[in-house]
Amino acid sequence: MPTAMTPHTILGVESRFSVAVRGGVLTGIRCRSGEPLLVLHGGPGLTDYSGMLAAELTGWDALRYTQRGVAPSVTAGPFTVSQHVSDALAVLDHHGVSAAVVLGHSWGGYLAMQLAAAAPDRVRALVLVDTLGATGDGGLAGFAAALTARSAPGALSRAAELDALAAARPGTPESDAAAAESLRLTWPAYFADPQAAPEPPPGLRFDHVCYTETFESITAARATGLLPAQLAECARPVEIVAGEASPFPLDVARATAAVFPGALVTVAGNAGHFPWVEQPGCVTAALGRVQARLPG
Repeated sequence: MPTAMTPHTILGVESRFSVAVRGGVLTGIRCRSGEPLLVLHGGPGLTDYSGMLAAELTGWDALRYTQRGVAPSVTAGPFTVSQHVSDALAVLDHHGVSAAVVLGHSWGGYLAMQLAAAAPDRVRALVLVDTLGATGDGGLAGFAAALTARSAPGALSRAAELDALAAARPGTPESDAAAAESLRLTWPAYFADPQAAPEPPPGLRFDHVCYTETFESITAARATGLLPAQLAECARPVEIVAGEASPFPLDVARATAAVFPGALVTVAGNAGHFPWVEQPGCVTAALGRVQARLPG
C-alpha cells in the first residue's frame, strides 16, 4: 500500500549503494551496525520510506533500497513478483550477504514471504509488519472498505480522478503531481486517528504502472495457491506485527501466521498501518524477539 513518513538518521555508519539489475540499477542505503537486515518497503511503485523506521533498526546492518519502478532506481519493468524477488536477491548478493533477517512492511511483507519461498536459504527470519496477507485476497477487500469508511467525503473519488490522470501520462511532472496529491488525500485513513495523521513527506513519488502490473502479478501468484504450501515448510523464526486499528483486518495477520509452523503475532494497540509511528518500539521489540529465536 502507498505509505511513507519523514525519514530519520539511522544510528551507525551509512553509505549509499547502487546495484546492477535487469534494465538498470537499484539505489539504496546501508547502515553497518550489526547483523544483516534486508528492509522491504511497501507500495509497490512507491519511493523508499523505510528511513522512518530508523529509530526501530538500531543495532542492525540495515539494507534499504528503492524498489523497481520509481527513480532513482530503475523505472522499467517487468513489474512482477518474481522480478522483485530477483531484485532483492541482487541487493544481498551485491553486499556479500549469504542470508539475512528480512523485514517487510505492507506489500513489502508479501514480497518478503515470496523471497522466503523462492530462496529459503537466503532468509534467516521474517519480521512482517502490517503485511499484505499470504492467503485469500491478502486482506485487500477489507483494506479498501476501511479506507472508504475512514476517508473524508469526496476524497476517494477525487483520488481516483488523480490516479487516472497519473496513469494517462506516466513519467511526466503532471503524473508525479497527480500521484502525490492522490496520496495526500488518502493518507490520513491509514492511521488509527485520521484527524491526527501527520502530513506525508515532501518528495514522495508513486508509479501507477508499477503498482498496477505488480498487483496483477500478485493476483496471478495467488491463483496458483503455491505460497501457503511453500511457507508451511519455512522453519525460520517469523514475527508478525499488526496494527489494531489498521485498514487491514486483524484476521489477515492471524491467517498469515497460521500458514507458518511457528509464527507469532503481536497486535499494536491503537495503531494503524504504520504501527511503529503510533506505538514506537513495536518493531524494535519484534526484531529483538526474532533475534533471540535465531539458531546460535
